[in-house]
Amino acid sequence: MPETITEPGLLDLSRYIRSGDTVVWGQACGEPQTLTETLLAQRASIGPFRCFLGIPAARTVRPEHGDHVRFVSYCGSGGNKKLYADGVLDVVPSHYSTLPHLLAGGSLRADVVLIQVAPAGADGRHSLGLADDYVSAAIPGARVVIAEVNDQVPRTPGDWMPRTADFDVVVHTSRAPAEMPPRAITAQTQRIAEHVAGLIDDGATLQFGIGALPEAVLSQLTDRTDLGVHSGLLNDTAAELMAAGVITNARKSVDRGRSVAGLLMGTRRLFRFADGNPAIQLRGTRYTHDPSVLAAQDRLVAVNSAVEVDLTGQVNAEVAGGQYVGAVGGAVDFLRGASRSHGGKPIVALPAMSGGTSKIVARLSGPVSTARCDAGFIVTEYGVADLRGQPLKVRRERMLAVAHPEQRPVLEAAIDNAGVPV
Repeated sequence: MPETITEPGLLDLSRYIRSGDTVVWGQACGEPQTLTETLLAQRASIGPFRCFLGIPAARTVRPEHGDHVRFVSYCGSGGNKKLYADGVLDVVPSHYSTLPHLLAGGSLRADVVLIQVAPAGADGRHSLGLADDYVSAAIPGARVVIAEVNDQVPRTPGDWMPRTADFDVVVHTSRAPAEMPPRAITAQTQRIAEHVAGLIDDGATLQFGIGALPEAVLSQLTDRTDLGVHSGLLNDTAAELMAAGVITNARKSVDRGRSVAGLLMGTRRLFRFADGNPAIQLRGTRYTHDPSVLAAQDRLVAVNSAVEVDLTGQVNAEVAGGQYVGAVGGAVDFLRGASRSHGGKPIVALPAMSGGTSKIVARLSGPVSTARCDAGFIVTEYGVADLRGQPLKVRRERMLAVAHPEQRPVLEAAIDNAGVPV
């Protein structure tokens, strides 16, 4: 049986974590905050070690922690942007589908995993509660697994329901999980969402990312019937659509009757709705981003965002203004899955203009996160550009039509001057 600690203040992580180790924990609302706070407070006594970060919900990690810790992540989202700008975070550009391999035995192999779970049920099994995602893949190869058993974590059905004996150390806590409230929706975001919603039919299965735009798209779907969810995350608005009977998953070709996601990313409203709800299932990244699973899901609509898109459909989702702010992430996994899905629709949505800068560009200012061969629908507040199977000339025409009107002459001039990729 594992060592059990009932007083978190007595936890000495230097007993379990060695200098040079790689430590991995659940991201976003799934962060075991008592464990991560203790880890960073005790970092000097442990010695130099590495932490793999996901998207932060709590502001646990700060730049000053870089004195003894080397941070690495797949993304520059949220608080990671500050860490990257201050030079204490490095980024591994990676498709989300490859993270389990990297964490299980690749270059990011986890030595120690910190995990947050709900108390064991009558069957003796714990629920991962808020995040399965990539963290469960890191556990089998880890030397030490430390579990924060938090009685405020919802009990959600999952792919992996561990027993207490599966952990090396158990720390009992009672604290509210980190939350990620919905972001404010602007008029511009609302117009983009309306165009995206026009592409979503009854019976479609949805994948959506993080931020105000996915929330806005979901809020436009209250008149649809029998929608489904197969996504990296489940948010508050999706839960509201489930409660309203809009998302039923009744017409899914895979996992019928259940919303499948890697993690819950929202507020207490979502957590309460998911607690004990058999219509929600958390699965690991190996499943949620599996290309064969995605291709088998009929009418899969993948909705992803971008920093900028060029006139041929190349997408930069990582870098803005020279700063790492996004990720390669799961966009390519889901866009390709939607392309292979019967009746599927791969969508990239973004504002045509933001902060006085055109987001439809002649040449990307950052890396190519999604190749133009994977481009499907590009959506802005000015409409929809369907690039599927289209030659370069047609792509440029359609992209010009969804660019900001003030920017179209500039972009046309770039075409005339051969200033666009061929």
